[in-house]
Amino acid sequence: MEHALSPTTLTELRRPRPYPAVSVLTPTHRREPYRAQDQVRLRNVVAEAKKQLEADPSVTRERRADVERQLDQALSEVDLTYAEDGLVIFAAPGEHQVWSLARSVPERVVLSDTFLTRNLVSAQAAERPYWVLSVSADRVTLWNGSLDRVAAARVGGFPLTRAAENFDPERREQIGDSPSKFRDEDTRHFLKDADSAMSAILRGNPRPLYVTGEPAALSLLDEIGGVTKDAVHIPHGGLAHGTREAVWQAIQPLITAEDRRNTDAVARELESARGRKAFAAGVDEVWRSAREGRVRLLAVEENYRIAVRGEDGDHLIPAESGELDAREDIVDEIVEQCLETGAEVRFVPDGTLNDAQGIAGVLRY
Repeated sequence: MEHALSPTTLTELRRPRPYPAVSVLTPTHRREPYRAQDQVRLRNVVAEAKKQLEADPSVTRERRADVERQLDQALSEVDLTYAEDGLVIFAAPGEHQVWSLARSVPERVVLSDTFLTRNLVSAQAAERPYWVLSVSADRVTLWNGSLDRVAAARVGGFPLTRAAENFDPERREQIGDSPSKFRDEDTRHFLKDADSAMSAILRGNPRPLYVTGEPAALSLLDEIGGVTKDAVHIPHGGLAHGTREAVWQAIQPLITAEDRRNTDAVARELESARGRKAFAAGVDEVWRSAREGRVRLLAVEENYRIAVRGEDGDHLIPAESGELDAREDIVDEIVEQCLETGAEVRFVPDGTLNDAQGIAGVLRY
């Protein structure tokens, strides 16, 4: 199952497909006893997708059979042992993908000529992704980070390791002092290659970068002067060969502290915007401003959801969750719209925006 959404991947997901491009969404749960229910619910929503395919007169028999095979293959790849809060299946002629999201999604089936991506975009924004690069003299590992976990990232050639002929642990031991391994020229070239590889990844998928390693390794990266020089340095050795749990324990205090700083900064920006009359509060105002491309900063409480039925002039018509014609992902629509127009999107803890009914924006004009 996919977790990391890069700009390149998003562009690929959004390109037009031969009709029908099927998007299947369903909420999932991280704990028992709900997983057994999730399995039934997932099978039912995939069955609903097949029913809609069969009922659509514009879908030929051959194309329907192809997409149904893709749905079945996607279903076989789902392992709910690792379920998060939402699951998205994309299926089109000749292809399928499964995405696990750390943000709930409404249960729905959509047949179109493009995949429905707004829930992925919103989940990605909520996770506030970052990179962690763990360096040592013989191995550099890249980790894909989010608010509550890290996972090994096998992109851009990572993990990088030194060939045996370029790294002699016996010679290193004879030298005696640990920092010496970061003074030889081969190690310098090795870490410079790692910095260049990281630079290429950041160009395609820019995120905050944290670097872990022994102080001597971090000092060498400063000398090299590439992208890793400007990253947040964490003097903690051993993580290039470590587990994701060990990396998470090392990085978590910084992520938590950064999250608090971000929340405080958002609160200050919103207060300043209120004084300048450049402030929107509540789903109606923010939705209208987002459609006009006026939102510069969008703030959303992490679990804020509201279902709407449609529009009445400048207002959204509230609906009950689960109603047949309800748009249950209107908040995700707003998030995607704001990102499309270049706004910064910040998710904040529940209760932070009580006076704004859970969602607020700083306006450009």
